[in-house]
Amino acid sequence: MSAGPPTERKQPAPCAEEAAYLDLLRTSEALSRRPAQALKAEDLSLTQYNVLRILRGAPDGLTCGEIANRMITRDPDITRLLDRLEKRGLISRRRDAKDRRMVATRITGEGGEVLARLEKPMQEAHRKQLGHLGPERLRALGEMLALCRGHLV
Repeated sequence: MSAGPPTERKQPAPCAEEAAYLDLLRTSEALSRRPAQALKAEDLSLTQYNVLRILRGAPDGLTCGEIANRMITRDPDITRLLDRLEKRGLISRRRDAKDRRMVATRITGEGGEVLARLEKPMQEAHRKQLGHLGPERLRALGEMLALCRGHLV
C-alpha cells in the first residue's frame, strides 16, 4: 500500500489576530507579484515606482526625508534608491538656494514618461487581481484596512 506524497500540515495560529496577520502577509506577497512583472518592462522595482509616483504629486520637489515618510514600504537606504533613479535620469536633485542643507528631489520629464507608459499596465494588473471583488467589497476592504492602519499609529 502506497502512502502517496506527504501532505503539508498547516499549524493553526494561536489566535485569530495572528491568523489574520499571516493572511495579510500572504496576500500582500501574492498581490505584489503581478505589478512587479508589469514594472519589469521599465526595469523598475515596486519601491522605485512608488518614489516616482510620490514625486509626480510634488512638482516643487521633496526632501529625502519627506519622500521616506510618504513611502508605502520603508527603504532603509533611500539615498541609494534616489541615486539609482537619478543615474537613470528619472529624477533630479538640486540644493535649495536659500538653505544649502536642503536638497529638493523632483521627477524629470523622462520619469513622467515612464509613469505614463506604466499607467495602463499597472491598472490592468490591479483589475486582474482585485476586480472580482466589485466596488462594494473593495470599499469595505479599504475601510477595514484603514481601521487596521489607524490603530497602529
